[in-house]
Amino acid sequence: QVQLVESGGGLVQAGGSLRLSCAASGRTFSSYGMGWFRQAPGKEREFVAAIRWSGVATYYADFVKGRFIISGDNAKNTVYLQMNSLKPEDTAVYYCATRLWYTSNWSLPENYDYWGQGTQVTVSS
Repeated sequence: QVQLVESGGGLVQAGGSLRLSCAASGRTFSSYGMGWFRQAPGKEREFVAAIRWSGVATYYADFVKGRFIISGDNAKNTVYLQMNSLKPEDTAVYYCATRLWYTSNWSLPENYDYWGQGTQVTVSS
């Protein structure tokens, strides 16, 4: 069984920063990469960022470029999301996910194999 656990969510004011973490638990495994998605009430889940372990390539949604930074530790099966200059519209439940095999499209939820339960991020105006 593979389990992903997110942490670091909370309530912050606009312009503040937050660092999210996601780590695998249960059993060890190797993954091709990991990603972050978010979902606000009444809206579809949307891609935020992803990291490919091989060559350590990163991918970002346009609305977070320049504000968020994704990083991780492949040996620890852990991924981080440093969130800066937060805006009220960033308020959502943030989910991490992992892809076991190669993929050419990191923005599609269906391309990920395991998901965490999410952590709430609330940005006040």
